[in-house]
Amino acid sequence: MAITEPASEKRRAFDLDLPRRLLRVMEWASARHGRASLLLVVVALLAFLPGFFQLSPIDRDEARFAQATKQMLESGNFVDIRFHTQARHKKPVGIYWLQAATVTAGEAIIGPSARTSIWLYRLPSLFAAIGAVLLTYWTALVFLSRRGALFAGLMMAGCVLLGVEARLAKTDAVLLFTILASFGALARAYVRPATERAGDWGLAAIFWTGLAAGILIKGPIAPLFVGLAVAALAIADRSGGFLKPLRPLLGLLWCLLLVLPWFVAIYYVTNGAFYEHAVGVDMLGKVADGAEGHWGPPGTYFLAAWGTFWPSVVLAAMAAPFAWRERRDASVRFLLCWLVPGWLAFEIAVTKLPHYVLPLYPALAILAALAIERGAIARAGSRLAGLVWLWPVLAIVLSLGLGGAYVWLGSGFGLAAWPLLALAVLLLVMAARSFPKVGIEGAFLTALLGALVLYLAVYQALLPQMRALWISERLAAVVREEGCPAANVSSFPYQEPSLVFLVGTKINYGPPDEAVAIMKKGGCALTFTDERFAPLFAKRAAAAGLKYHAVATIAGFTYNGGRRTSITVFRTDEAPQ
Repeated sequence: MAITEPASEKRRAFDLDLPRRLLRVMEWASARHGRASLLLVVVALLAFLPGFFQLSPIDRDEARFAQATKQMLESGNFVDIRFHTQARHKKPVGIYWLQAATVTAGEAIIGPSARTSIWLYRLPSLFAAIGAVLLTYWTALVFLSRRGALFAGLMMAGCVLLGVEARLAKTDAVLLFTILASFGALARAYVRPATERAGDWGLAAIFWTGLAAGILIKGPIAPLFVGLAVAALAIADRSGGFLKPLRPLLGLLWCLLLVLPWFVAIYYVTNGAFYEHAVGVDMLGKVADGAEGHWGPPGTYFLAAWGTFWPSVVLAAMAAPFAWRERRDASVRFLLCWLVPGWLAFEIAVTKLPHYVLPLYPALAILAALAIERGAIARAGSRLAGLVWLWPVLAIVLSLGLGGAYVWLGSGFGLAAWPLLALAVLLLVMAARSFPKVGIEGAFLTALLGALVLYLAVYQALLPQMRALWISERLAAVVREEGCPAANVSSFPYQEPSLVFLVGTKINYGPPDEAVAIMKKGGCALTFTDERFAPLFAKRAAAAGLKYHAVATIAGFTYNGGRRTSITVFRTDEAPQ
């Protein structure tokens, strides 16, 4: 008589089979650098591509960067940076040049529509994010075996914050790539014995070119991260001899040679206004004040990391006791000097935005992988072991929050997303449950798989379908249907940067009086008016004797203002003058 295996035993066997299969994939990939790199690229694409092409331009930073690039292409001026009718003297030119290159290539393939295809502007961020995953692996190889370095790279591939930045046409993913290149070279110089610290042209070229590229992307931020780490290492070692392979004097000259031409050009083009605003207002203002309302007390980044470095933050927390015990170990010391001074500096600064500390996350990933490789990670049964349940708990909170928002915004019930969300939570529960049996590596790989499913649900099935959020996209569709030129379109008070990008640079952002004057000229002219200002527009139009009619009403939710809105689109009935 056959003995039937209990259902609980079958379920337990299934729960353990998946982590073990994933561990076998890990074994296969860690056998060669090519395999490891292939796995990292595949996982990064699975993490970063959902929603990449579907998400509308995000206000406000992404849309500002993309529009400024579009205006460079329209004007042919690749030195000065402008957004709509204003100078944009905040960040250097590097990201705009990269975006202009991808859009120009896109125009050759898909034609004029490339100028308003936001995904083309996002390509530098996507490529840089994938490159950052590979550079994390490359840097980790200084301290870890190929398997351990692969694990560190996978932690960055699954990082929530890097996934967000990979989908945004702005500076931070590219900045991370440049800083990681410099840190990878610095790590290789640091571990060399004192007797073998002759100049290394290869490492020097990577270090200083990475630093120069970082300066062209975001000014002094790259030197700040690298400089704080170098200073901390020099203090800890009581010597700066580890810098010799990087040829500091010649390297600095090379760095200046790369960055000075544009910095000199922008000074003359703007008569010094770029530096007055970029340094005096933008940079120093963020240190002393909570710029644009982004204030936060010390400790903000520590709390934010539990969400932004998820799911890898669990491993980083488990590795904390190891990092403290082994702080005098050369490898741990390097990683702590990379991590701690920069983290403290940004905790002290008044302005707080989650992506500011992104260049420190690879140090956390490598430190956690080092703890795992040395068998020092928290084990099942220890006080920190319960942190693995943060994997499903945070996924459940996110699923309920976004799912509820989807319904509340009137987008329906998101039937395509809920099975994916349920599968993600199931995998994350399985990861937490499997930890005592398969160890932290197998548990994390299962959690990473759950995270990939979660990202697919959120970025592909939920966010693009939340039509209430994408007001600019819907208004731009009305403009295309009506066939009006951007110069004859006015909007008040809704004036998000994404509307400029999608409708056209010549769109008018002004009060109702200006909108009426433009419509009075006749021809195809449109005005977007919020319901709160519709009576004022009607009053001004009546006083001017303007004939017009409503062609559409766009109801939605302004995620920057945090309120519902209803915008009416009026079209003139006036004959051309």
